[in-house]
Amino acid sequence: MKRVLIIAYYWPPNAGVGVYRWLKFTKYLPHFDWQPVVYTPENPELMAVDAALLEQVPVEAEVIKAPITEPYTWYKRFTGKKADARLQTAFLKEDTGGPTWKENVANWVRSNFFIPDARVWWVKPSVSRLLAYLKAHPVDVIVTTGSPHSLHLIGRELKERTGIPWVADFRDPWTNIDFYGQLKLTKWADREQHKLERAVLTEADAVLTVSWKWADELRALGGRNVEVITNGFDPDDLPIPAANVDEAWSLVHVGSISATRNVPELWQALAGRIARDPEFRSRFKLRLIGGVDHTVQRDLDSAGLGPYIERIGQVDHTEALRHMQRARTLLLPVNDTPNVGGFLPAKVFEYLAVQRPILAVAPLDADIVRVLGNGHRVVPRGDAAAMRTAVGALFNDAPIAATDISAYERRSLTAQLAGVLDGLRRH
Repeated sequence: MKRVLIIAYYWPPNAGVGVYRWLKFTKYLPHFDWQPVVYTPENPELMAVDAALLEQVPVEAEVIKAPITEPYTWYKRFTGKKADARLQTAFLKEDTGGPTWKENVANWVRSNFFIPDARVWWVKPSVSRLLAYLKAHPVDVIVTTGSPHSLHLIGRELKERTGIPWVADFRDPWTNIDFYGQLKLTKWADREQHKLERAVLTEADAVLTVSWKWADELRALGGRNVEVITNGFDPDDLPIPAANVDEAWSLVHVGSISATRNVPELWQALAGRIARDPEFRSRFKLRLIGGVDHTVQRDLDSAGLGPYIERIGQVDHTEALRHMQRARTLLLPVNDTPNVGGFLPAKVFEYLAVQRPILAVAPLDADIVRVLGNGHRVVPRGDAAAMRTAVGALFNDAPIAATDISAYERRSLTAQLAGVLDGLRRH
């Protein structure tokens, strides 16, 4: 069996979107005669925990864990957070008010002393460990997946020292990620970020990413052999029997709603229909599963939607899928950021898999529209009239147009990955 070394920060029991992509590739790679060897931290910062995900690691996989030194213990102590506090990603902030002066100082230090990110201290020890491992246990291809993009520096050094073909997988953009502008970068640090990004893109033997527009952006930055393998869904994950659809008219969002995903015109359109439609007022429920930025909560309260909101915190993957199955309509606002055209989160495919109507807020030329097809409603951000029309059509129980989504099944996507690996394998 051919062997691929996968260097990934996010791995079970850590949970969340950063885990599923390579967990699923690992699950299905043995079907295509590839043995996955996963290198991951033994003591990572846990964003969420779902121990059940460990059951999906195939018996053929070899998992190597090594200690990592991260600055988050010091960050929590400095900013007054509890040692076991979960750090929010993408600058999502659930409490009111802006960042404290200590958080601003910590952001400046992180931005200028940890390049490209806070996991950079893992690079040198990992290179040393893996060089020794590879000498005794050769592999055919090396894969690094980011974010965190510091992991690509491990792959870059290993390729230079061993000549083993290297694939850099960009689950997220690097300097074009939505919160890059919120980093407090000096000009020097910004130049270093772009310099490292270009080195990875030009030196990797192949570059993967999750959407077509992001692929174009990576090519424009110098990326070569850039290919798109989207995220997807695994039919094995879908709860059986499926959860019953709500009696209430539920509009459901699964996942965090950061400030960049706020949609004030939607909240106002919902409030308007509540005011004029007694049946809607009596049956409507806005269910939010996951974190909600305080600016989003402020706008929800301002629209008067408080009595109609059901807030549910972080849940495991299976429970998240049950919430999707229950929804009368699923809500999918994409980020209001420059990289919005390529924003194609993993939950898009799970939304499709549960076969519930979707209300997406996105540009009409975004990749998400290409994936959703004609069976779901997409409204451009800022178009209040179109939003009122969309809200007026909610819960009309029109059948969803049949769409073939088999290309987005995790096994099919792994077949694409195996094709890339086979093409790079040295003979």
